[in-house]
Amino acid sequence: MPTSKTEVSRSTKGGSSEESLPKWAEDEIKSVQFREPEMLTRSGYILAIYEDVYKIDLQIYEALSDGRTIIEGLDVPRNLKISDFLKGFIYEFRIKMFKGVLSSKLVELLKTSYNLEMNAIYRFELEDLQLMDVESDIQTTTSTSENEDD
Repeated sequence: MPTSKTEVSRSTKGGSSEESLPKWAEDEIKSVQFREPEMLTRSGYILAIYEDVYKIDLQIYEALSDGRTIIEGLDVPRNLKISDFLKGFIYEFRIKMFKGVLSSKLVELLKTSYNLEMNAIYRFELEDLQLMDVESDIQTTTSTSENEDD
């Protein structure tokens, strides 16, 4: 299950989850202001489905600007039928990516105290997805060429 922003930050110092962030840092993370979303189209497949909280984890083929190819905790709108999603099948995803920039004070704290290079928090929402029917396309092309020879 995806972890919260604060839980991720707490578990970064040398693998210890005992160390907690100062209250001001937690408050900033919880109240980060996200900018207007950037619309992305990526192909990939679903790694995990969390039907009870309407979230999914994705593996995408084309990396995001920060280099990541796995998106965890992607919010799924309630108008999409999450129970119909298929793990391991190739989809084209339309994703809203929200970015919230952290203060220089918090960036420095994360770097020096927690050995974490992080200057922004991202949130992702699924806008739409389309199942890519790769096998049928190959079979159709083969069948069409065979029929042309008749």
